[in-house]
This record gives sequence, C-alpha cells and structure tokens, in this order.
Amino acid sequence: MSKINQAIHDIHYLDEMAERDTGLCRLHPLAKVIVTLWYVALTVSFDKYDLTGLAGMCLYPVVLMIHGELPVRRALVQLRPVLLVVCLVGISNPFFDRNVLFHIAGIPVTGGAVSMLTLVLKAMFAVSASYLLIATTSIDNICCALRMLHVPKILVTLVMLIYRYIILMLKEAQRVTEAYSLRAPHEKGIRYKVWGTLAGQMLLRSMDRAQAVYESMALRGFTGEYSLKRMDRDCGKSIRYAVCWCAALTGLRIFPLFEAVGRMLGM
Repeated sequence: MSKINQAIHDIHYLDEMAERDTGLCRLHPLAKVIVTLWYVALTVSFDKYDLTGLAGMCLYPVVLMIHGELPVRRALVQLRPVLLVVCLVGISNPFFDRNVLFHIAGIPVTGGAVSMLTLVLKAMFAVSASYLLIATTSIDNICCALRMLHVPKILVTLVMLIYRYIILMLKEAQRVTEAYSLRAPHEKGIRYKVWGTLAGQMLLRSMDRAQAVYESMALRGFTGEYSLKRMDRDCGKSIRYAVCWCAALTGLRIFPLFEAVGRMLGM
C-alpha cells in the first residue's frame, strides 16, 4: 500500500472508529470537546521544568484509550510524524540551557534536557487528546459542539471543509501519481521537472471537486448549522463525564501526583 493510500485509509479508519456504538462515542460531543480543551489548556500551562507534575497528565489519554477500546499501537504510529517534528524543534534546548538541575546516578541532568522532554510530553499529550476526540466523535458532531460554544459559523464551516478537502486532495494525488506511473512505467519516481505541473493539476482538480461537494451540500439545505447524529438520551452521563474529568484534571494540575507518590515511597 502506497503512502497516499495509507493516509486515506487512516482517515477513513478514524471515521469508522467515531461511528462505533460504544459508551464513549455516544456521549454528547459538547462534553468531550470541553474536556479536551480543558485538558490541553492545563497541559500547556505547566512550567518547562515541571516534569513530575506534567507526567500525571498521562492518566487522561491512558484511561480514554482503555475505556474507548482504541488500539494504542496504531495511535502511536499515526502520531509519530507530529512527535518527530516536536523533537526536532526542541533538540536545541540542551545546547542553550546547560544549567545542571539534578544528578541521576552521578550523571548531570541539565535544564535543557528537562525542558526538551517536557516539550515532547506536552505535544504528545495534547495531540493524543485531539486524536482521541476525533476517534470517538465524528467531524459533524465536533462542528455541532463548536457551534454550541458559539464559535463563529464561518470558522466551523472552514474546519469541516478542510477536513473533507484533505481527503479530496489525497484522492486526487493518488490519481495523478497513478496516471504518471502508467505513462512512465520505467521511472522509479516523479521527475522534478514535472512537479510544478502535476501539483497545479492536482490543485485545480481537487478545487473543482471541493466546489462540487459544497454546491451539493448547499442544494441539500446546508446553512452552516449542524445536528447531532447519535448520542445517549440520558444527558446526565455526559454532564457527569465533563464535570468529573474537569475536576480530576484540575486536581492533577494543582497536586503533582507522581511527586506525592515518590515522597510516600521514599518515606
């Protein structure tokens, strides 16, 4: 399977995961969006040296992956490119911040190394929370929750169309590369001389398809408002979910869990 086909398959896989009939998927999308936003806000608020406090925030994605029956290995594979970019961004920290904070088995640990690890963990937790939201909530329900939060209609529509447009771009890229390989079967890849032409054709074709998709949506009465497809009739579950998780995450932000456990074990 080519990389383009794999990317298309991954997007369709997330859509299929969001349509499952599980307790987490049936929760009201507004509750899940609020918890995700609160989790991301608390995660990025940690100090760059507060590694022990940040480690406690791993409980949220771990619990949701177990409760939502999501494959951990597949999630890590799909999040790998983002984590690689974050590592490249933070790799310079150890060279600029050389202050020694503590020693482990006689090995000095600098502030740059700690801040780099903190940056990687923040990105991993924030991206994994977003991944869990998409894997348990369809894009239409997410857009509906954003409208309930009074996000401007144009921004919500833009989010949904970008999500759909990515799939169109990938499918057009697949068609263009397949057509090129059929016309040049003996070449291992696409020659750089035709990169601009192929990119322009792919952009124009995908824009035409996107325009056709939007026109079909408008003909079916789309006005920028969304309706929920499926959720539990008992909204109390969603309210309890949001309140309990927001309270638990706030507690993890205020009280460093792993530091307290370490002190208890040290005693």
